[in-house]
Amino acid sequence: MVTVVDAQSRPDSHDGGTLTVPARAGVVDVVGAYVRLTKPRVIELLLITAVPAMFLAARGLPRWQDVLVVLVGGYAAAGSANVFNNVYDRDIDEQMRRTRRRPIPRHEISGPSALVFGVALGLVALAVLGLGGNPLSGALGLAAILFYVFVYTMLLKRRTAQNIVWGGIAGCFPPLIAWTVVTGSVGWAPLVMFLIVFFWTPPHTWALAIRYREDYATVDVPMLPVVKPATAVADQIVVYSVITVVTTLALWPIGSTGWLYPVIATAGGVAFLWEAVALWRRAHRGLTDAALKPMRLFHWSNSYLALVFLALALDPLLF
Repeated sequence: MVTVVDAQSRPDSHDGGTLTVPARAGVVDVVGAYVRLTKPRVIELLLITAVPAMFLAARGLPRWQDVLVVLVGGYAAAGSANVFNNVYDRDIDEQMRRTRRRPIPRHEISGPSALVFGVALGLVALAVLGLGGNPLSGALGLAAILFYVFVYTMLLKRRTAQNIVWGGIAGCFPPLIAWTVVTGSVGWAPLVMFLIVFFWTPPHTWALAIRYREDYATVDVPMLPVVKPATAVADQIVVYSVITVVTTLALWPIGSTGWLYPVIATAGGVAFLWEAVALWRRAHRGLTDAALKPMRLFHWSNSYLALVFLALALDPLLF
């Protein structure tokens, strides 16, 4: 159930303003709060890496039933993990500019209510992936939830600057899950897709962390930009970006794609590296965080990953 609180204003720890919490919430508001609790924009990116994997696995159009299983089960699994993350991180979410308007910090949803919702979503995910897909798909979905909650959120995030490197593994599961729904097994191609997301995650997340470095520092979360100078972070971003592009191209022979995939992956990779190197140059010129323009790389990294996986979906339809 939803805990509804009286209207109140509480001080904003960053700018001295106030954050007003509504006294009453209609059905639409309540549903919207629960949807936001699952972090739909994050899940959207995860599903973009999942569905195209099905096209390559099926060597053409996958069965619509399988696509539905991946969309529903994948959303429920990722949503469950994100809800648990919201519950556990509610103390620091209240203090960070980027997260203070999430449903729990705004008192739109209580912690216990969110916890029940997270468990319910997890059960839905296991049922959909395990029964609609197969036991392997269900097991991978469960592994992704547990890894994100216990390994990343509870163990790594507040303890090490390598948090996003290893914790990001949870976000690499969607292509594996999607592949197993279609084939019932794991192969080399989905493992390469797993690695693409693995190597892509650090530069993507570190760019965002540069933008919100003060936020993370305030709550003692040791993201790399908090504990290392901008030059060192930029060096790591370039290294991981290069490895990401190389890994995307490795999928060409391993996944036996046609020519469309490597052409688009190469073009997108060049643009991705261009932004990474541009950020590196600005960092080594000693510019401030704002002047580094890290969000340019962050936004392009989203587009780049979507472009690579879109090409992966289109390629089997043409060759």
